[in-house]
Amino acid sequence: MPGLLHRLPQNLLAIFRGWNLAWHALAIGLTILIVTSGFDWTYYCATRDDRFDRLAEPAIGLGGVLPLLLPPALLLAGLTMRRPRLTAEGWALWQAALLGWLVSSTYKAFTGRIPPPWRYSRSFNLPKGPGPLIDSSHGFQLGFLKGGIFWGWPSSHTTVAFAMAICLVTLHPRKRWLALPALAYALWVGLGVSLTIHWFSEFVAGAIIGSVIGRVVGQSRAAV
Repeated sequence: MPGLLHRLPQNLLAIFRGWNLAWHALAIGLTILIVTSGFDWTYYCATRDDRFDRLAEPAIGLGGVLPLLLPPALLLAGLTMRRPRLTAEGWALWQAALLGWLVSSTYKAFTGRIPPPWRYSRSFNLPKGPGPLIDSSHGFQLGFLKGGIFWGWPSSHTTVAFAMAICLVTLHPRKRWLALPALAYALWVGLGVSLTIHWFSEFVAGAIIGSVIGRVVGQSRAAV
């Protein structure tokens, strides 16, 4: 039965091959457009509201916890009920999440995007102050590990969420009842972090790159 490492090297290469590479280029191009047009900062200033926070903050936790809990839950359910397909889907989602985190973290290591000032940044060690906000949306520290791998471009929460969602949709192309909640989850996580710990452009890039990863992993498993 295909496990976590099934076609992992091949899938990693496929993510950056052919038309998939063009999607990465689109993510970069849209980021440049969103940043230079000032939309990132406009969106940030327009969404500083407690009502948005109440909707967004649970998405941060869900986006961090679900990739750790859902795949092993499917694995356990598949083994317990003796359903190999369910077990295989657990491995597929785990690989999609792993590749999503790996690819997004690698991008972050080289782009060094400065995160937006967040009102609850104290516990996250992010910049905060009572004075007037300064537009920091153009802040990229290009190089290697100048901004770490936990903050920046693209959003790992979004990349992983879309990678898992699109992987699931690819494995079940005719099950709309499954596709809708999966995509709703990914969209909620992406928009949630764009209202808090990430810029809007980082959500957009994460959604595009994560979708590529999910499709690659899903297609590799569907062919088994």
